[in-house]
Amino acid sequence: MSFDFIKDKHKKVHFIGIGGVSMSGLAAVLLNGGYKVSGSDAKESETTNKLKEKGAEIYIGHKAENIKNVDLIVYTAAISSDNPEIQQGKKLNISMMDRAEFLGQIMKGHKYNVAVAGTHGKTTCTSMISHIALQANVDPTILVGGNLDVIEGNYRIGNSEYFITEACEYKESFLKFYPYIGIILNIDADHLDYYKDINHIQKAFEKFSKLIPKDGYLIGYGDDSRVREILDKAECNILSYGLENGNITAKNIVFDKAGCPTFDVYKDSENLFTLHLNAAGKHNILNALSAICVGLIFGISNDDIIKGLESFKNAHKRFELKGTKNNITVIDDYAHHPVEINATLNTAEKIDHNRIICVFQPHTYTRTKSLFNEFTNCFDKADELVLMDIYAAREKDTGLVSSDELGNALRAKGIKCTNVHSHEEACNYVKDIAKEGDLLLTVGAGDVVKVGELFLK
Repeated sequence: MSFDFIKDKHKKVHFIGIGGVSMSGLAAVLLNGGYKVSGSDAKESETTNKLKEKGAEIYIGHKAENIKNVDLIVYTAAISSDNPEIQQGKKLNISMMDRAEFLGQIMKGHKYNVAVAGTHGKTTCTSMISHIALQANVDPTILVGGNLDVIEGNYRIGNSEYFITEACEYKESFLKFYPYIGIILNIDADHLDYYKDINHIQKAFEKFSKLIPKDGYLIGYGDDSRVREILDKAECNILSYGLENGNITAKNIVFDKAGCPTFDVYKDSENLFTLHLNAAGKHNILNALSAICVGLIFGISNDDIIKGLESFKNAHKRFELKGTKNNITVIDDYAHHPVEINATLNTAEKIDHNRIICVFQPHTYTRTKSLFNEFTNCFDKADELVLMDIYAAREKDTGLVSSDELGNALRAKGIKCTNVHSHEEACNYVKDIAKEGDLLLTVGAGDVVKVGELFLK
């Protein structure tokens, strides 16, 4: 499928799973360009209603009859081959493309594509770059994996050559992109239902770096040895950042009572400026440094970089303050990998609090099984852990592993851990144990957020 096909505005594109965070943005890009768009999703949502208002034909439920006068079907990795709309598309010999390939084709229409890759932090980094670009009035198109207040959703349609998007490594989907600037935030073991091991993952990121043209840029986290290896082999311009190693570094770091940092930003030995972030945690210093690299490459002024980053507040589900009740603060976070959980708890520790109560919902059986030992070692900073059942997402429960097994292993290590089996049970347990001044964290990529929302009600 060529970009010329997508340039033909008489074509009609159908999205299976149109309400998804990435698919909805792609559908909006087409609608804004005057294309005909239809799509289906399992349930109605604010996102599907918004697309309907923009002119998309929306179907609730996946059915063969939803495929009407369609020229191209776009689907995500989560859609199975027995989906009735996929089956109907095959029967009618309709062209099909997965989401990543389609996004790559859209990127072909822009010159300055920024693709944010890495095992953790993609949404936050993409959001920070977006704030800088908006402050500088470069009118970017933005696709982000979470809802961002500054763009009132998960996408923004711009009319310039600038395109900012996340680049997910799952099933090597980011290898279908066309980055002018590629960012590698970190490399850790994840998605081991697809990758053989960490070396296989690193190889995929190396392939991603080779997509960047010679006049383009690879930005990488210099404190990560695997990222450094890729920077050393890059055939394009490189810019590194870090706390210990990198061209762009942060020095003289101080945290306030809310856990938000102030620090000096250096380029090599030159002090560029002092920055205060309104986002808590050490990991957000690193996200900010990577976003600053993009601003410097694009020639954005220091003032606009500072104002853009100081106006940044986390995307929804990224250490998001949900509210307080009886002087108990409720925060929701998307962390679902041991490294991310550790960062979330480190951030929570920097905030004034009595105890940290963490409600964690593991995400997928394969991740829980493959990183089982790591999950038993990342909750040390939680005073009390409430462990929910595994959120299956795209998988089926084959008995591979259970939350009860994980709970037993955590208790054996001396972690105060209680297994619960519903949102209501989790909420009731928290109500019984929470005291004034406690921090209640709901952590995971599934629907664990409901526990905090029930508690606040």
